[in-house]
Amino acid sequence: MQIIRTVEDMRCFVKTAKKNEKTIGFVPTMGYLHEGHVSLMTHAKEENDCVVVCVFVNPLQFNDTKDLDVYPRDETHDVTVCKNIGVDVLFMPPVSEIYPQAMGITMTLQKRIGVLCDRTRPGHFSGVLTVLSKLFHITEPTRVYFGLKDAQQVAVVDLLIQDLHFDTILRRIETVREADGLAKSSRNVNLTPEERTMAPTIYCALKEAVQQMKQGIKTKQEVMQLVETKIEVETTGTIDYIEILSYPELEEVSELKGTLIVACAVNFSKARLIDNIIMTCNEE
Repeated sequence: MQIIRTVEDMRCFVKTAKKNEKTIGFVPTMGYLHEGHVSLMTHAKEENDCVVVCVFVNPLQFNDTKDLDVYPRDETHDVTVCKNIGVDVLFMPPVSEIYPQAMGITMTLQKRIGVLCDRTRPGHFSGVLTVLSKLFHITEPTRVYFGLKDAQQVAVVDLLIQDLHFDTILRRIETVREADGLAKSSRNVNLTPEERTMAPTIYCALKEAVQQMKQGIKTKQEVMQLVETKIEVETTGTIDYIEILSYPELEEVSELKGTLIVACAVNFSKARLIDNIIMTCNEE
């Protein structure tokens, strides 16, 4: 496995791979790799000649510098995980490589915003768009891999690829979970032992909500109230949002029909957890 830290060296690798007609599977991450990331890498390895994993904690995605400062990092661990999977290249650039100077171009979303995480984290997805545009240009991937745990990010990446005509295929990978249902996340390490026992309630609440929706016996408001009540009663977390939207458009719906996302975010003492279920309702 090669460890590459500069844009120039990364481009050299890509140029050689393309010359030899090799496909590239790209997995962008912010590191502290866990089983969710491993799932993305495994899918990439199955479908491509070369797998490139990027570990880069993107400062533009953080509204609060304190959150950036405490974001978990472990380079030794990340290198070991990638070697064990058989990754071809681990791209680990310093901030100065990706942002050698202050950005003179601002990228903003016009759709799929104002809801979910974007509601309380303005500017977050502008940072996502910026760094992914850079990384897609640098790595020229045949396929890119994202987990559906952050379903809004997947919807935004889908729009980015469409609108800017990136010549890459988006692979959406199902959320990897702990045995008790908690979605794998780098932030889970920030939960206290008590919070860790409560956290699976989030997924349980979403599953109950989806069951009610499939049975057609609840309105949108009633389903959202069901999720809210369960989380408030069974955890010490503070609900950031609970939303039911069309997917991937992320638009408001008046009726529970079509492809929908039921999503929520919950703040614990030192961790903000997100989760969702994407489902298709009976349209009869």
